[in-house]
Amino acid sequence: MGEWAGDLVGPNVWETCRELIPAGSVFAFLAEHRESLFPHSMFADMYPSRNGRPSMPPQVLAATVVLQSLHGLSDFDTVQQLRCDLRWKAACGLGLHDTAFDPSLLAYFRRRLQRSADPNRLFARVKEVVAATGVLKGRQRRALDSTVLDDAVATQDTVTQLVAAIRRVIRDVPDAERTAATWCTAHDYTDPGKPRIAWNDEAARATLVDALVTDALNLLGRLPERQLDQKAADAVALLALVAGQDVEVADGSDGRDGRWRIARGTAPDRIVSTVDPEARHIHKNRTHHQEGFRAHAAFEPETGLLTEVELTAGTGAHNHEAAVAGHLLADETATLTVLGDTAYGTGDLRESLEAGGHTLIIKPPPLRQAVPGGFTSDDFQVDTTIGSVTCPAGHTKPLGRPDAKGARTAQFKKLCIDCPLRERCTRSKTGRAFQVHAHYDRLKAARRAAADPDWQAEYRRWRPPVERAIAWLTARGNRRVPYRGVLKNDTWLHNRAAALNLRRLISLGLTRAGDTWTITPTTA
Repeated sequence: MGEWAGDLVGPNVWETCRELIPAGSVFAFLAEHRESLFPHSMFADMYPSRNGRPSMPPQVLAATVVLQSLHGLSDFDTVQQLRCDLRWKAACGLGLHDTAFDPSLLAYFRRRLQRSADPNRLFARVKEVVAATGVLKGRQRRALDSTVLDDAVATQDTVTQLVAAIRRVIRDVPDAERTAATWCTAHDYTDPGKPRIAWNDEAARATLVDALVTDALNLLGRLPERQLDQKAADAVALLALVAGQDVEVADGSDGRDGRWRIARGTAPDRIVSTVDPEARHIHKNRTHHQEGFRAHAAFEPETGLLTEVELTAGTGAHNHEAAVAGHLLADETATLTVLGDTAYGTGDLRESLEAGGHTLIIKPPPLRQAVPGGFTSDDFQVDTTIGSVTCPAGHTKPLGRPDAKGARTAQFKKLCIDCPLRERCTRSKTGRAFQVHAHYDRLKAARRAAADPDWQAEYRRWRPPVERAIAWLTARGNRRVPYRGVLKNDTWLHNRAAALNLRRLISLGLTRAGDTWTITPTTA
């Protein structure tokens, strides 16, 4: 990759207008240290050809992406700022009369980043600066949290998804158009609109859904047998998912006569839009839901720095907070004090972190009562060593064999029939079955520790600041992701975190002395 040797278009903004650029701002810092922060060698693998050079230096594009991520702007608005705002021109090294570049160049740069071996290199570079300053030395607390980010597309109903998925197969799969012309009769799929029916007529809607599902199955079952490329294979797979996720056999059908209706309830891991098949319907809690993705963050509460972030799909056990926590802490080399809410309180995560020598200030899940106002599991005496459970009435039963998840159950059953404490213990007609979790002792010890005043003081002091970090991440309209899919939005989230960390470091006094990054706190 050759270095850019173009001349500035007009006077150098940083040299001529330095007094107009706010001191201590990200703009002033990038204007002075851009080349050191993002050296050209950092992007050499993205431009491997020796023929020619990038139309715009990647250092300039990297600085632009940092500012874009910090301010939450579109590509078009970002370029307008580069053309019209002296601060942006100074930060990115453009001349006063420079009209910048076409907005598509930012998409081209991001695409090269995402396809490279290190798509999150801007975030990694800022982490290197953090390490060089030593600002995290001796600060061993990491607070974990997650939030739901809205997707960038409109949520689609069942009919819209079926029609869109069939159209995609017709468009992307060779010879599918001929098959559809013969077997797909529920709708004119060349018509860009929705099917024309009386949408307030329930019977008409049911008939349409039945016909669309039949079209989808006919199309899938009668496509020519041939090897498909990735685009065509994705279209066929999406149609198969959409055709099955929202429907069930109609009343009176044996499942073989091709009669369908919209299913009652929501399918697990349901696709909410054919435009972005990776977006999901997410419940952050029992009363609030969103469509989109889940963002995870690890935060150092004293300095206000994000030590790691990750964006995942919104559903699935491997995308749960406790599963992703290990990724967030994977690069940590020292023993930590890990803080988190009940989402991180699983027995598996506790076991993993304790094995690594970490101290856990993680809120344990609350105890649930089988009967409102009745007994909890802590009212039973459990001895996992000998494998027995004694109920509040004094009856003892052995624990059964572990199930697939390692849980064991003590069956009290007949002992509950005449028990005077039954109304506080169970509503089951057959009596109480008491299940002991595979990590029962570990979780009980966590509840006991969480009752300690010192534990509670530590939690109240250092856990809440991560909520501020989440607020920073989602400010300026960044609650909604700008792109489609996990990969693109994960890169965007890392760029956003890099920009926020850089701003925070600058406020702490980040500067460069020779070849060394240092923190020099400003004095009032």
